[in-house]
Amino acid sequence: MRHTSWAAAALAAAAIGWVGAAPAHAGAQPPATAAWMKGCEVGDGGYTEPCGRWRLVLGDGSTRELTGAAPRATTQSGGRSDWQSRLAISADGRWVLYERDGDHRLMVRRAAGGAARALPASLVPKGVGTENVGVWLSPKGDRVMVSVGLDGDPTPTKVITVSTGKTVELPADQDPEGFSADGDEVLAGRYRNDNVVKLYGHRLGGGVLATTPPQVVAGAYARALAADGRTLAVVVAGNEDRKLPPRLRLYDLVGEHLTASVTLPLLPSQTPSHVHWTADGKLVAHVSEGGEGAPVKIRVLTFDVDSGAVEGSRRLTISKHSYTWALPGE
Repeated sequence: MRHTSWAAAALAAAAIGWVGAAPAHAGAQPPATAAWMKGCEVGDGGYTEPCGRWRLVLGDGSTRELTGAAPRATTQSGGRSDWQSRLAISADGRWVLYERDGDHRLMVRRAAGGAARALPASLVPKGVGTENVGVWLSPKGDRVMVSVGLDGDPTPTKVITVSTGKTVELPADQDPEGFSADGDEVLAGRYRNDNVVKLYGHRLGGGVLATTPPQVVAGAYARALAADGRTLAVVVAGNEDRKLPPRLRLYDLVGEHLTASVTLPLLPSQTPSHVHWTADGKLVAHVSEGGEGAPVKIRVLTFDVDSGAVEGSRRLTISKHSYTWALPGE
């Protein structure tokens, strides 16, 4: 079983060459393709809790411990949480966001190693605990989004540009869903008591698109915002009883146009748990199977959004001893 906290169910600095100015040799270093943490059974009841540290799986097949990362999150009182610490990997696999061991400060560094940059401590208010914090890393690792989830105490979501510290706040009554493909926009939603969902495409440079989408969009299993800041990929879950595979539709936040559905070449049980756009307009989907004492088999698929055809595929295997895992772009 993949264990997630609120964040996943619902995210004096070192002087280094930052995003957008990568050294020439950076491309030769393997990106991260996943991260995972070991789980151990506790007591006689079979309860599992995280018992190791985050390990990065790199594109060359090697695995290494994420040095300096805390294994556990913190509670509101500052104690050790039962949940794993916060972690996110950029969609390109080049950057990782994590909690620093000791003081639990949020940090960003290259997945391949090197100096890390500390983010402002104010991103996690005192008395919150990182177990109540959701984190997202933009596709190129140049922005971080942090959302605090405390019942009855809404707090604005913050988006910070790593290199400059510039911070943009999103309304506290909106739940963030992720970055657009170029990282210049953020998708968020507001869920009302009458089951009506309103979606927002926030331009981080200023401006917002707002729409009340049809139910097929509001109830989508997964959603992702394209680089244009207005085109939304919508994954409709498969139905095993009716033998219907997952489907893909596109929705325009401006014109409120919904395309006809495209059937994805997957089994009804293989609805992607996450999707994100690439810079060139393709859609990457994560499909996982296994777990519960067995290795987790993950397929990372790249789809053509017009036809649903698979244009790229790779497979990953996560240890059967894993407590949880994370993939690029989630």
